[in-house]
Amino acid sequence: MNKISLSLALIALILSISSFFYFNSSSQLVYVDINKLMDGYKRTAVEKSKFEEKAKLMQSNVDSLVADWQNELKVYEKERSSMSKKELDLKQELLGNKQQQITNYQKAIQGKIQEEDQKASQTVINDINDYVKDYGKKNNYKIIFGASGSGTIMYADKAADLTVEVLEGLNAEYQGG
Repeated sequence: MNKISLSLALIALILSISSFFYFNSSSQLVYVDINKLMDGYKRTAVEKSKFEEKAKLMQSNVDSLVADWQNELKVYEKERSSMSKKELDLKQELLGNKQQQITNYQKAIQGKIQEEDQKASQTVINDINDYVKDYGKKNNYKIIFGASGSGTIMYADKAADLTVEVLEGLNAEYQGG
């Protein structure tokens, strides 16, 4: 998936979890490693696979249009010596217009691919957020911090790390059991 959108989503996730819990006091502070949750959550791979399949299909459509245009250009190059000035001008205009349409389509497809990538990432992040929230309520935690390895939590005792437990529960819930 797009690393920039994933990074932004992770930062947003960290900030939302941290700010929510910052305003609540607790004697029991725990955390989860967000990167490990994202990597270990089975739905991440499923959503990534779906996204890659969609992106591949969209890109193959673009590639097909480009190949058709290139073939038309080759035919034009071969036949141009036998064309009249008017035919040359018309064919050049048609090829130019088609090239512009393909370029516009490519840009639109790239935007759609980015949108699909963000949707896939957000689906996974929403699952994790919802599960961590429910897990915290069910286990009477007042604060569950999200650590990402980027300095949001500088030190924590391993006993405060709930990542494995949360990941196991998250995957069990995703798989229906």
